[in-house]
Amino acid sequence: MHTARNFRLALGTLVAALALSGATLAQAKTLVYCSEGSPENFTPAINTTGTSFDAARPVYDKLTQFARGSTQVEPGLAQSWTVSADAKVFTFKLRPGVKFHSGVGGFTPTRDFNADDVLFSFERQWKDDHPYAKVSGGKYDYFADMGLKDDVASIEKLDAMTVKITLKKANVTMLANLAMDFASIHSAQYADFLAKANKKEQIDQVPVGTGPFQFVAYQKDAVIRYRANKAYWGEKALVDDLVYAITPDPTARYSKLKAGECHFMIAPRPADLPEMQKDASLRVINAPGLNIAYWAFNTQKPPFDKKEVRQAFAMAIDKAAILRDVYLGAGQAAKNLIPPTMWSYNDKVVDYPYDVEKAKALLAKAGVKAPLEIDLWYMPVQRPYNPNAKRIAEMMQADLAKVGVNAKLVTYEWGEYRKRMQQGEHMTGMLGWTGDNGDPDNFFFLHGCEAARPGGQNLSKWCNKEFDARLEKARSLADNKERTRLYQEMQVIEHDDMPDFKIAHSVVYEAMRKEVSGYKQSPFGSHQFNGVELK
Repeated sequence: MHTARNFRLALGTLVAALALSGATLAQAKTLVYCSEGSPENFTPAINTTGTSFDAARPVYDKLTQFARGSTQVEPGLAQSWTVSADAKVFTFKLRPGVKFHSGVGGFTPTRDFNADDVLFSFERQWKDDHPYAKVSGGKYDYFADMGLKDDVASIEKLDAMTVKITLKKANVTMLANLAMDFASIHSAQYADFLAKANKKEQIDQVPVGTGPFQFVAYQKDAVIRYRANKAYWGEKALVDDLVYAITPDPTARYSKLKAGECHFMIAPRPADLPEMQKDASLRVINAPGLNIAYWAFNTQKPPFDKKEVRQAFAMAIDKAAILRDVYLGAGQAAKNLIPPTMWSYNDKVVDYPYDVEKAKALLAKAGVKAPLEIDLWYMPVQRPYNPNAKRIAEMMQADLAKVGVNAKLVTYEWGEYRKRMQQGEHMTGMLGWTGDNGDPDNFFFLHGCEAARPGGQNLSKWCNKEFDARLEKARSLADNKERTRLYQEMQVIEHDDMPDFKIAHSVVYEAMRKEVSGYKQSPFGSHQFNGVELK
């Protein structure tokens, strides 16, 4: 076990090695987070992964936000709001006196946050002719997949501190949706500054926001550094500096944590948990994950355009073995898209049994002749919902061979993997989801017809009109009893049509040094470090 002095020296060595300046570790004011991957950029609106969201989260605020560690929506940059009786008109009173970060990328703001920043942030995603719409590729998957691209009727500045958003259709999930990362608010003045300097792309790589930490520097695949925003309007940072030490390998993250080279780590290996929990210098926390790991069948590619084939594949996989050998007790078998901790979960759905002979018979009935050649894509990264995608893929490959299916294992670099899957290049592929806002809609939109477009997050490219009609109707209802009925019917439709094979809902474990206090585990799998201090 390290002494406090050795701990400070070890962490000081890390900071020196990364060529970081600022508060020294001897002052116990630099918090180091061993993260698991590199962000694609620092603008949540053009991302869909937790890795990139985590990297941007210290910098930005949203109109609404989730109380740290909970699913409760509370005021953010909007200090209050009103919602029309038909759930179509949302009017936000903005928080006065909020300061943007100064000195980032050579920019110094000359005004406080106001309605212009809100309009800029949303219109970039909504209007194709916006000056920043095409910057950094111009893809806004969350905004589009959740229907906002089509459903927004107008976004109006009523005055400098009042914004009105009007929808074409009622949406009772809107306040929670606006607390999600894609709705982060950028500085319109910074955008103008960059446009004049012909550096528009910098808005997504050198971020300016109003958040509790200010961006300092990013060394690709190595480290991100932030500085506390002393002028922050909300719950302040209790350390001077925040460092993300990017460490993809979970064993390496654990070694750094034990050595005192980081204070906090994401996604420990299930096999390491017993040793971690015995270490007096560490603290391990856990919570049921608001998540799902799944294996998507591309329904636009034969033979997966036949539901009998998809059902046969579901019966060909020994799910219990995957839970036992990969999750090591830190997960439960999934039969629905939403986890059982979420309201509207349909426990009456009966999962497909593992039955090799029935799988063979169903494939034959569907006209599939052995051997069938397919691809099986697996994630190149570890996630709380999937601790070892390659091992699961290998187990699936062995199971499929028993029913006359030869599965070629495929993977790519993480950003490329997601991009190719969203375009529908795969026949079958693994991914997962962690909820963003605590509402079932946030899971079910993954099977919506809007998200089945090329580039959308519906990776099975499955569009079922009965499912989609219920999805749209549920968004318009304030009555959760009626929404529950619709969602439970949707789970039956999903089960029967089998667009993807649900693998597991995992327990999410996180580990930190004993010196860390004030951290609250998020039900959304996100990481937030304002309010966290080092004792």
